[in-house]
Amino acid sequence: MEAPIGVIDSGVGGLTVVKEMLNRLPNEPIIYIGDDARCPYGPRSTQEVRQYTMEMASALSKMGIKMLVIACNTATAVALDEIREHFSFPVIGVIVPGARGAVKASETGNIAVLGTVGTINSGAYDDAIHALNPNATVYPLACPEFVPIVESGLYKSESASGIVAKALVGLAGKEFDVAILGCTHYPLVQHHIQAHLPDGVNIISSAVETVSDVEQMLLLKNSKRHSASEVAPIFYTTGKIEQFSPIVEDWLLIDQPDVRHIIL
Repeated sequence: MEAPIGVIDSGVGGLTVVKEMLNRLPNEPIIYIGDDARCPYGPRSTQEVRQYTMEMASALSKMGIKMLVIACNTATAVALDEIREHFSFPVIGVIVPGARGAVKASETGNIAVLGTVGTINSGAYDDAIHALNPNATVYPLACPEFVPIVESGLYKSESASGIVAKALVGLAGKEFDVAILGCTHYPLVQHHIQAHLPDGVNIISSAVETVSDVEQMLLLKNSKRHSASEVAPIFYTTGKIEQFSPIVEDWLLIDQPDVRHIIL
């Protein structure tokens, strides 16, 4: 099936999911929308996040996608069910896959969850983890400082390391062996996060497990693309192309990516 897979996020964070898709599903066309103009979603109201998520999904529906990946934890937490009810194509979120990866990786059942204010307040990760392991202990921590670091392109800077260190003080004294990056922006600061967590903590990104779900859904719906030729992804941003493109180039290693502006 030649139709593309749609991927949406509040900004550039969902590129971490796209990166895994390009590695595992290189023949699948991808159309991405990042809502950078209204990022971050974490502090926004549930109503706003639902509206913005619906606008992105509707835009991609008009482009003829065969599947949608909500590569934003905040949007997944508050809008997944509504989006699934509204559209006929399969819709995959990132929270259940992330929780599944963490529960599989944890030997103690003690799991830290790093996320936006919206994701943490929703309790979606607590619910997903406890559905898989009722005896798990979850330590949720909102880290609203991380998304602006990534969106500004400062995720490799020394100042980013200091901001991450300060944010993670909230986990001091907690014992856990796995930490979930409960926001798809966070893998871009993973090296800083790892440096400021206790030795031996396994960091889980939802991207790997999410793309496993995408693969399974393609097989289930018999909708894998049959052509063996690779297709360059198309990226849309509601923000500034000149700010979005360098992050695509750096994170996905794509020279001169096809980045376009979209108004929702």
